[in-house]
Amino acid sequence: MADKKITSQQIHIMKRNNIVKGTLILTLAGFITRVIGFFYKIFLSKFMGAELLGIYQLIFPVYGICFTIYATGIQTAISRLVAAELGKRNDKNIYRILRLGLLLSVSLAFLMSILVYQGANYIAWRFLLEERSASSLRIMAYVFPFCGVTSCINGYYYGLKRAGIPASTQLLEQVIRVIVVYIVALFAGNGDLSVTCEMAVLGIVIGEIASSLYNFFSLFFTKPPKKLIILGPDPNAKTTNKRLIMKDMLSLSIPLSANRLLINILHSIETVLIPAMLRRSGLSTSESLSTYGILNGMSMPFIMFPTALINALAVLLLPTVSEAQAVGNERLIGKTTSVSIKYSIMIGVISTGIFIIFGKDLGNTIFHNDDAGSFLMILAWLCPFIYLTTTLGSIINGLGKAHITFINSVVGTLSKIFLIAILIPRMGITGYLVALLIGQLIITFLDAIAVARNIRFPFEARNSIVKPGLITALAGFLLKESYEYIKKMTQTNEVFLLLTFCILFCIICMGLLLITHAISKEDFK
Repeated sequence: MADKKITSQQIHIMKRNNIVKGTLILTLAGFITRVIGFFYKIFLSKFMGAELLGIYQLIFPVYGICFTIYATGIQTAISRLVAAELGKRNDKNIYRILRLGLLLSVSLAFLMSILVYQGANYIAWRFLLEERSASSLRIMAYVFPFCGVTSCINGYYYGLKRAGIPASTQLLEQVIRVIVVYIVALFAGNGDLSVTCEMAVLGIVIGEIASSLYNFFSLFFTKPPKKLIILGPDPNAKTTNKRLIMKDMLSLSIPLSANRLLINILHSIETVLIPAMLRRSGLSTSESLSTYGILNGMSMPFIMFPTALINALAVLLLPTVSEAQAVGNERLIGKTTSVSIKYSIMIGVISTGIFIIFGKDLGNTIFHNDDAGSFLMILAWLCPFIYLTTTLGSIINGLGKAHITFINSVVGTLSKIFLIAILIPRMGITGYLVALLIGQLIITFLDAIAVARNIRFPFEARNSIVKPGLITALAGFLLKESYEYIKKMTQTNEVFLLLTFCILFCIICMGLLLITHAISKEDFK
């Protein structure tokens, strides 16, 4: 009896700590990946140029649409179904879910590869409005089946709350991508680096193939989940018929994939619309693509850099909320929601402070581009809303209410497209930045209402918003003055000095948040 009691306590502790451990693992890998990707973007901007960078960015709407069809909904379905079966200790169903998910995803991915490869010219000319992107689309088409394998296996591991393999897969893909592009560019240029769009896409393909193979073979070497090792499979658990599993998978994945597909189509319209509207504002084709390349290839990577932590948290939130809902643990759902929202806002506030205070210098120093710095300072206000929306959407999806996030995203994106069409011809790129901010505000507001209606949770405005805001303002004022003084008085490398002050800013903010008890140990218990 005592042994059983201890075992139950062990399982309770394991459940409580899995989300924290998983978040830390994904955050570390995500941070390293972001650093590599960040310097990779600097490399591309230098050796590709703003105009080609803009063309390169145009192919990703097509990639996003195809990925949504063959992977997004299926990965989420696998994650939720595996988490539910793990809660029941049904090991047979867990592996069957993965196999059926792989079959479905890879089949759809092969179909997408054929369609994109054969229709590359039409897509480039009619959809992207840039015929130079056709060759890149053909190369990209080869990667879809491998992405399908990786997404399914990652969904399986997320459902088990085992973040190690997905994290290392993500890191491996990024490293190989950068190495391949560098070697190919060096070889093609006979010692001189000159990167084309096709080279950059080839790096994506080879990186995804390598990470997919690594991901697949990891299945043969990973141990069963700790819960099954400690308690063992449930002897009374029944094996579910393949048709029923496929029915459950389709019932979960089709609505989510359809929702995400429509959203991706809207985002793609937005992406293609920006250069077109910039031309209407008076810019040439080259200037509009260059401006778009600076915005999405230089400024946005800074804004999205902190999402390494937010995305890790969001990925692990979904199965945690799903499992808690399956066993009726309302208290865990409320606690998880409260803590996740708090730290999403906190990270967003600190990030906003960094980009407002050092944004101009970051753009000039890293990319040697005034516009990149100016865009960064304006985009900084998006940080709290982007990060919070990611967390809220994952919580809502975890409750099985993906239709809510779909409706909210459609409303926000349609508003953005409407504003882009009106504001950019009149205000230029500033009109897009205004539209982006308003659209994101709408989505965040609607998601927050949805979470508040479905979950009871405490919200500490003082520790989530007030203290982080005041501390960020104070630390920013002091460090900005110190930075300007040291920059004038010393010959220190400007990039090193700037990054040092950004890190110091984060350390000071975190220290003051701990001292003022805005960050508490109780949040992680």
